[in-house]
Amino acid sequence: MNRRIITSLSVVALGAAIVLGAVPAAAQSDPPLTPWGKPDLMGVWDFRSITPMQRPEDLVDQEFLTEEEVANREQEAVDREIRLFNRVAQRTVAGANVDRGTEGAPGSYNNFWLDRGTNYVGTRRTSLIIDPPDGRYPPMTEGGERRAAHTLEERSKADWTTNFSSGVRCILGFNAGPPMNPSAYNNNMQLFQTPDTVVIVTEMVQTARVVPLDGRPGLGSDILQWSGDSRGHWDGDTLVIETTNFDAKRKWRNTTNGMRLTERLTRVDAETLVYEFTVDDPETWTGSWTAEVPMQLNPDDMFEYACHEGNYSMPVMLGGARVQEAEGEAAAGR
Repeated sequence: MNRRIITSLSVVALGAAIVLGAVPAAAQSDPPLTPWGKPDLMGVWDFRSITPMQRPEDLVDQEFLTEEEVANREQEAVDREIRLFNRVAQRTVAGANVDRGTEGAPGSYNNFWLDRGTNYVGTRRTSLIIDPPDGRYPPMTEGGERRAAHTLEERSKADWTTNFSSGVRCILGFNAGPPMNPSAYNNNMQLFQTPDTVVIVTEMVQTARVVPLDGRPGLGSDILQWSGDSRGHWDGDTLVIETTNFDAKRKWRNTTNGMRLTERLTRVDAETLVYEFTVDDPETWTGSWTAEVPMQLNPDDMFEYACHEGNYSMPVMLGGARVQEAEGEAAAGR
């Protein structure tokens, strides 16, 4: 966890005075270039945002919020941070959802550790999803629904480590994807760049994804990887990354090995990187979907996120499941 753990306090001083409009179609200032003439995408990029992934159902016909609505919702986010920061601690209950507590509390963590942000960063959109036009995921296929139900059943059993997500197991960050999307904390990524290679390092679990730009062929279809196999190219001033060969055991939104991801990164000015991604997995959804995540340049360094060190969640959860099983056996007279 880096310097951003104090966000719950710092946003109180900032409040909701900053009202941000949509990302401009034309850059406000020319983005910097590398010595070899390509747009310079390097730096630490912060993608915190309170914009939800899906458009809320009560805003189904509203793509953008008004400036007044943005100001009100950002103030509500600040008020929530203050309320939860000052809230009396409550113990979680065995068998309950440790990620969600009562009255909007986060559950297993107190609010000090969370850093969702308090702004609609760079945009007034009502959802990160920009396609389909309703701002919501396409309908799931029957196979996708079965996998989603199976995942919920697995996690309720806690039979073994593989029942849990790759995030809980400290294999991949829960916001790292790919694709990257805002979540509870550690919403930073760092990008490194050479003429023929880009490396994307996510703060969450420190995953480093190496993306060749030299036109080399991708891996064979039988070689699957946690973060997939990525190849990149330039489309004008936009870096396009196409990724396949995902291993379904990563359990990202219950997608399959056949998922295809297309990411587009465009530096629109010195402080802003627009990250757009399209997910295509016909075995999970009836159509593809696209989201847009504005990222802000972070002047600070990105520090190590030590996920495994001191991670007692797996033995605690598995141990708790064994206790519940033993209690059930005793109650049954066995």
